[in-house]
Amino acid sequence: MKSGNTTSSAKDVRNFQKSVRYHVKYSGGKAWDDASQGDIYQAVALAVRERLIDGMLETDERYKKEDAKRLYYLSMEFLMGRALGNNLYNLGIFDLAKDALVDMGIDIEEVRGNEVDAALGNGGLGRLAACFLDSLATLGLPGYGYGINYDFGLFRQEIDNGCQREKPDHWCSEETPWLIQRPYQACIIPVYGRIEHFQDRHGNDNPMWMDWKILVGVPHDMPIVGFGGKTVNYLRLFSARSSDEFDMQIFNEGDYFKAVEQKMSSETISKVLYPSDSVEVGKELRLVQEYFLVACSIRDIVRRYLANHDTLDAFADKVAIQLNDTHPALTVAELMRTLIDEHDMAWERAWEITEATLAYTNHTLLPEALEKWPVPLLERVLPRHLQIIYEINRRFLQQVSSRWPDDGDRLRRMSIIEEGETKQVRMAYLSIVGSHSVNGVAELHSELVKSSLVPDFYELWPERFNNKTNGVTQRRWLLKSNPLLSDLITEAIGDAWITDLDRLRQLEKYADDETFQRKFLKIKKANKERLAKVILDTARVEVDPNSLFDTQIKRLHEYKRQLLNVMYIIHQYLSLIEDQKELTVPKTYIFAGKAAPGYFMAKLIIKLICSVGEVINKDPRVKGQMKVVLVPDYRVSLAEKIVPAAELSEQISTAGMEASGTGNMKLAMNGALTIGTLDGANLEILEEVGQENIYIFGLKVEEIQQMRDGGAYNPLDYYNQNPDIKRVMDGIGSDMFCPNESGLFKPICDNILHQGDYYFHLADFQPYVEAQDKVSQEYRDRSLWAKKAILNVARTGKFSSDRTISEYAREIWNLRQGV
Repeated sequence: MKSGNTTSSAKDVRNFQKSVRYHVKYSGGKAWDDASQGDIYQAVALAVRERLIDGMLETDERYKKEDAKRLYYLSMEFLMGRALGNNLYNLGIFDLAKDALVDMGIDIEEVRGNEVDAALGNGGLGRLAACFLDSLATLGLPGYGYGINYDFGLFRQEIDNGCQREKPDHWCSEETPWLIQRPYQACIIPVYGRIEHFQDRHGNDNPMWMDWKILVGVPHDMPIVGFGGKTVNYLRLFSARSSDEFDMQIFNEGDYFKAVEQKMSSETISKVLYPSDSVEVGKELRLVQEYFLVACSIRDIVRRYLANHDTLDAFADKVAIQLNDTHPALTVAELMRTLIDEHDMAWERAWEITEATLAYTNHTLLPEALEKWPVPLLERVLPRHLQIIYEINRRFLQQVSSRWPDDGDRLRRMSIIEEGETKQVRMAYLSIVGSHSVNGVAELHSELVKSSLVPDFYELWPERFNNKTNGVTQRRWLLKSNPLLSDLITEAIGDAWITDLDRLRQLEKYADDETFQRKFLKIKKANKERLAKVILDTARVEVDPNSLFDTQIKRLHEYKRQLLNVMYIIHQYLSLIEDQKELTVPKTYIFAGKAAPGYFMAKLIIKLICSVGEVINKDPRVKGQMKVVLVPDYRVSLAEKIVPAAELSEQISTAGMEASGTGNMKLAMNGALTIGTLDGANLEILEEVGQENIYIFGLKVEEIQQMRDGGAYNPLDYYNQNPDIKRVMDGIGSDMFCPNESGLFKPICDNILHQGDYYFHLADFQPYVEAQDKVSQEYRDRSLWAKKAILNVARTGKFSSDRTISEYAREIWNLRQGV
């Protein structure tokens, strides 16, 4: 590994070895000869952590000296993945550690394999947050993540007879070396209770929050080192603890079990990421989780600010808070409550500070993902916050009314409180009203936010709305995940691309170079061979590294249209066995992704993928021309194996549904060509790589909207008029892929043919087939394909999270780089 490493001396190597041996003995309590691979991983990680802590303390001292403005990134998810390799690369000591361990008879890859992914997120939202933290530190920006220290991540996915089974993902069941507990900075959080109305000495109403219960949030810091090691920020994660070990009064009254139960109930708050909200108790827990994150964060942020300032007057000049989607929307009410109730600030001044401090990122156009909370639930859990939200809404609607008098419909549309049988608080609206900036995450998405999602708000405050196209960190997704390609790039153009991804443009001159193409294709083949071993180990399917690796790796959701991909696979299969056609090129279709536990249709699609694979992979008539596999338990460390090996990147969501996507960026950065719709960031990838280096198909956003509005789309027309579609749908509806479970997949057919095909699978089927045919034809020309793949790598500079974060820092947070 050449890229991003400092030269190490024999003394450095000895010191590293000494530190590892020290931690095996004194941190692990083991003799060296008795140490397991897990013990050695812990010791290596702790040896690395020493450097991280030194850097973290130096960084904090630097920020204090400058009295730097700080950014706090509030997110319910941080999908961090494994930390050891990333920290070694960013500190510039990967080769040092590798050499030190080899000298001790230890393989560094085996050590890294012992690390468990930090499962603090679900998908794109949490992985984006993790990339942002890497970029903040690399750019020398004072920025911190704030989240929850979940005991259990989303879930560990097992595939049993083709069905998803959810198993607990206890990611830190063994003490993680990366978290530093800070019990002395624990936050005391009130919850539940009631409001009593009193009068202050001036005769004004003075509501008091009474009889609340107490939660305690204990912070744990995960150091985040930027590339080069100069800046080490951290991700602060809060664990919920009961206010005392348990309630002594209940204990003294003889009910020990109730006392313990109350303690366990408090600690449930940080137990699991996204408890099911399909039942009332789960809904309440999820609300309390979101409040717990917000309240701990605000208390901690205010504490830190007041440690260096006598008044709150300069709060917005020294603090920026970014809300990552609507989950932390209660920050608006909590910051107001803190300023008014705890610091005796007038409403107008408190609102001025709140608005100037907060900014909101919208991540979705899907109505079900825009959170709303029932008013009765908020009243029970957070009575004071509900009171503040009502007052915010009253003042806001006065503003709307003065701009548009006598427009009752507009007031109803824009009100934070949605009227109905049960009133609901619209959290996206609360976020917009309480923030000075509202951004989408791709150019198309940001336009749709303004024109379709909240056009009334855009009309009121056009200056608040802006776009910040997502990005990914090249340190993890190229340098660390694809070391062979990283070395080839560095050999050709130097290593400046590691911190300035636009430098990849210099690769364009190698796109037609036969020698470079040959090296590039050889690296892709090696990565495919590595992935083939992973697939055999985890899914028990043998795949051919000489076939085209066609990948769709993302959360299972109908709008992402894994089903469209499966329909095409079935079409290919039936062409082979019924029409006796030969495939243009052999293909391996690789899926990975989890479905939400309660999402019936997504889980049925997983079963369909596995069942189709089972039939195709065992059919001798296929003659090895195609294989289908779902690799279980998709997570960051698995993505790091799939992304470098992928050759075709499936980004086929229904146009207008995907906010941005970041998998599309990672895959293009690693030389996979995109087949996709004009959705999310695909548009910007098209603009960057050129239309000849991407396969775009399907309906556009405006065409879909017209078909929806005019009722012009009838999927049965497509079924009756296109024999290929009819054959595929009949195959799914029959028992072809479920011989032992008759009618298993009929709900999928009914959903498509008789319930409107909401995601336009049949309308986009034929254009998708034609795009896939073009892919297969062009893949046969290895030189042409290599050129297109190299140009994809060369033109992904825009999609670095460094660029995204620089824009946030300059245009929203007003942060100074390189503090």
